[in-house]
Amino acid sequence: MDFANDLKQFSKRVESLKGSLQTEEATKTSIIMPFFAMLGYDVFNPSEFTPEYIADVGIKKGEKVDYAILIDGKPVILIEAKSITEKLDKHDSQLFRYFGTSEAKFAILTNGQIYRFYTDLEQTNKMDEKPFLEIDILNIKEAQINELKKFQKANFDINAIFDVASELKYVNEFKQKFAAELAQPSEEFVRF
Repeated sequence: MDFANDLKQFSKRVESLKGSLQTEEATKTSIIMPFFAMLGYDVFNPSEFTPEYIADVGIKKGEKVDYAILIDGKPVILIEAKSITEKLDKHDSQLFRYFGTSEAKFAILTNGQIYRFYTDLEQTNKMDEKPFLEIDILNIKEAQINELKKFQKANFDINAIFDVASELKYVNEFKQKFAAELAQPSEEFVRF
């Protein structure tokens, strides 16, 4: 089966389980870990997919991000997981703190349905406020499938993804500004 079909099957799984998942642990076990397994990571190998990765922040010791994907023993992706019943908007600051304390180049905030991908395009070692990619598993678009493929273990290339992240960030900002202008045109836009 190809990756696009795997994602469609996974989307059906999320849709069918969504109503019965009431806790963060249930979401992690039923949806989030299978998602990363689908990307090719061995979620049961702590030298590759580490649960409760220590990300101490300043004087606060014992801070842990839910998962870290490691390559050669170093974290490359931090993953903060929440219950599928929670909105993600209030949780990015927690991931922001973890990101600055690690060597990871990417961070993912997810509730199993929504996956927000972050990096440090604006300032090195400081997670950007806005994700460069956001995917809703129940409403995934073809272009997003291609971007998600880059996060598969077999395809993972930090530099290539970072370049794409930069491009996606600016394209998304342009689309948002253009859509806002179409919805409520400014005087300058009308003149143009």
